[in-house]
Amino acid sequence: MESYKSAFSDISLGAATAYINGGATPLAPAAVHNDTIPQLNTATVLCCNCGVPIDGTTGMSMCYDCVRLSVDITDGIQRESSLNFCRNCERFLRPPNQWMAAQLESRELLALCLKRLRGLNKVRLVDASFIWTEPHSRRIKVKLTVQGEAMSNTIIQQSFEVEYVVIATQCPDCAKSFTANTWRATVQIRQKVPHKRTFFYLEQLILKHNAHRDTISIQETKDGLDFFYSQKNHAIKMLDFLASVAPIKTKKSEELISMDTHTSVKSFKFTFSVELIPICKDDLVCLPKKIARSAGNISQLVLCNRVGNAVHLMDPMTLDTIDLQPPTFWRSPFTSLTTAANFSEFMVLDIEPTGVMKGKWALADATIARSADMGRNDNTYYVRTHLGGILHPGDTALGYFLSNVNFNHELWDTLDQDNVPEVILVKKSYPRKKRNKGRNWRLKRMAKEYNEMEDSGSALSAKQKQIEQDRVERDYELFLQELEEDRELRSAINLYKQSNSQTQDRERGPRPSKMEGITEASNTRLQDDDIMETDQDAAAAYTQMEGAEEADNDDGSDAGSLPEVGLDELLDEIDELTLEDGYQEVVQ
Repeated sequence: MESYKSAFSDISLGAATAYINGGATPLAPAAVHNDTIPQLNTATVLCCNCGVPIDGTTGMSMCYDCVRLSVDITDGIQRESSLNFCRNCERFLRPPNQWMAAQLESRELLALCLKRLRGLNKVRLVDASFIWTEPHSRRIKVKLTVQGEAMSNTIIQQSFEVEYVVIATQCPDCAKSFTANTWRATVQIRQKVPHKRTFFYLEQLILKHNAHRDTISIQETKDGLDFFYSQKNHAIKMLDFLASVAPIKTKKSEELISMDTHTSVKSFKFTFSVELIPICKDDLVCLPKKIARSAGNISQLVLCNRVGNAVHLMDPMTLDTIDLQPPTFWRSPFTSLTTAANFSEFMVLDIEPTGVMKGKWALADATIARSADMGRNDNTYYVRTHLGGILHPGDTALGYFLSNVNFNHELWDTLDQDNVPEVILVKKSYPRKKRNKGRNWRLKRMAKEYNEMEDSGSALSAKQKQIEQDRVERDYELFLQELEEDRELRSAINLYKQSNSQTQDRERGPRPSKMEGITEASNTRLQDDDIMETDQDAAAAYTQMEGAEEADNDDGSDAGSLPEVGLDELLDEIDELTLEDGYQEVVQ
């Protein structure tokens, strides 16, 4: 029996030794006691390169450090590569032919850099990060950490750097933007009014919401603007934006450019005609009887106090309002009775509030006199106005003088002339200093090209150019004055701080060569008689108002009542935007 126990102990000890050293004989834990097994040392060998003792049971003849020094798992992976970058649209090329927008050190750019490396699929990527470089160096460095098998049953980890050279390349979309007649869709915006203030406001809305991002060209015409796009979807996106900010009517047309007879693939050019409602802010409107009755028997004679995706009209005698929707207007379109170009100035002699208020408007009975009649006669007018909250005795106001007037308008004949007021006041008139006084704020502008091919054969004379330039500057100045007076109007757009280095004449109005396209080679459909008749009347009215305002300034009266734009409403200049001569030129 004792010999049997001795033999069993020897077998158990041999099995335990074989299991520890990597043998295949299993160990029976129930038959072995820890106090009976002696502590054995692991078998070691010397590294064939440096002589450091290593575990001999792994089957390696070199230590881990020597393996890292002698084996390079990154062999075959590129250490230098290139990225194609379009400077105009700031997009990177993702092969084979897709362009993507990516910021520096972004996840999108890192993914693009990794896809550009050849040989990276042979190893396992553990980590990737950017190494900072100078932005103007046109170099992008990426640090990669990879794992790979160096020998049998041996995995090592290594880190290395890859440098990318940014190569300036022009993408196909930008190349088309510099080439004529490469557009696929165009949006033509028109409004049949004698001024451009609506387009000045629409331009600021487009800039604020970056709705012109996908345009390849912008051209200016006599009655509006043309936006050109490389894809139809971009034009439809522009139409959706216009419908959300302005009352419009659209019409679509298409033209077949080419067709493949074998595959029946056709190429079209799409044109979207957009017409704005010809009613603007502060216009006097005479509603059709049907529309007036459907709006709760509102008075036919109303004022337009705001234009959004609908036209907001108000009765200045009762403060009743109506929102004229575009479908309702286009079923029976009509035009305004008169516009802001026919304003007359009145002096407020006395005013008595009636106590009726609605929003910011307050009804009041006012005694007024024409400023042109002061010192000539004693004619006064007793009128009801919606400006009771802002008018005081001694103030001046602008309005429509309807006494002994006759409009050549079919809706004017439907009115009861006995109930038509003699004067309708529209807004308060503020005494202004001379136009060359600089403002503490400014607006950004879009760069537009003038369409010289539209009206070929009718070249502008020097006198016509001067009249057109004066009209544009006058409209732009009136638009700036409206922004100063109406806080609600300027809250919808972006105003920027005026830098001290900019001169005063840059703020007076748009430059003709950039903004209005009045060049020596430009053409127009306006005839000489139409220009003289339309613009001289408006210029005379504007000059009269401006002369009266400057006379008040010389007297020093109400010098502090001029509305000003607060600094909290102004935005700081954006560093990324490049301004040339005080104007922002946006061409995409």
